Amino acid sequence: MAIISLSNVDFKYGKYNALDGIDIETRQNELLGIIGPNGSGKSTLLKLMSGLLHPLTGTVCLDGTPITSLKQGQIARKIAFVPQNSYLPELFTSFEIVIMGRTPHLGLLRYESQEDINIAVNAMDITHTGYLADKPVNQLSGGERQRVIIARALAQQADILLLDEPTVNLDISYQIEILHFLRSLCSTMEITVVVVLHDLNLASQFCDRLIVLKEGRIYSQGKPSQVLTPAILKEVFNLDVYVGEHPINGLPTVLINADGSKKLNGNE
Repeated sequence: MAIISLSNVDFKYGKYNALDGIDIETRQNELLGIIGPNGSGKSTLLKLMSGLLHPLTGTVCLDGTPITSLKQGQIARKIAFVPQNSYLPELFTSFEIVIMGRTPHLGLLRYESQEDINIAVNAMDITHTGYLADKPVNQLSGGERQRVIIARALAQQADILLLDEPTVNLDISYQIEILHFLRSLCSTMEITVVVVLHDLNLASQFCDRLIVLKEGRIYSQGKPSQVLTPAILKEVFNLDVYVGEHPINGLPTVLINADGSKKLNGNE
């Protein structure tokens, strides 16, 4: 299974230092969450991990090989990237979108084989989108679109799935459905999933490990119980919060303090 590693990675947009001294290594079959305030470098980090951006200094490696030395097709056979607000041709059917995931595996001027079609059908079965195969994209709900996009990524048969805010603009039931599904991929298909999330409680409930970014640096990383603490969240998000145990599973649950003049349960 593929592993992405970043060693002392810096990245700038012009003179703006977006990421500084980043060291990360993905682990097999884990759901890794990336959290942090807006502008902390979360999306930039995913783009570096996918090879869409190249570091100013430091190295990003895929299975020990610098990603800058690999062709895009080689990367796409190992890494599937789902950006925010993925563009979908509105008049294409869902199946036509999903089978696009086979592109990295096709040679020059080669059309999809029956095997490619079978792989796309299987990806739709896994994501429970088979009933949408003939439906135009412009008729899909937000949750359906997101599952179709993930099906396209699965059709790549990549070892690592990178998703930038896959739950954005979805209601809570779809958010939970998507994250349940992503977590199941780690165990049933042995895929490593890296996901950017804003909701701290969803990150706590579904992620095996969290990376907390602040101003382009890794402020903390570890299990949700290690990083979702009042002290860290105060420092990173400038919020007074109460962190308790979920009554069913014991995972951290974050409650915000809506009244900044009061402390929650004595948390400073």
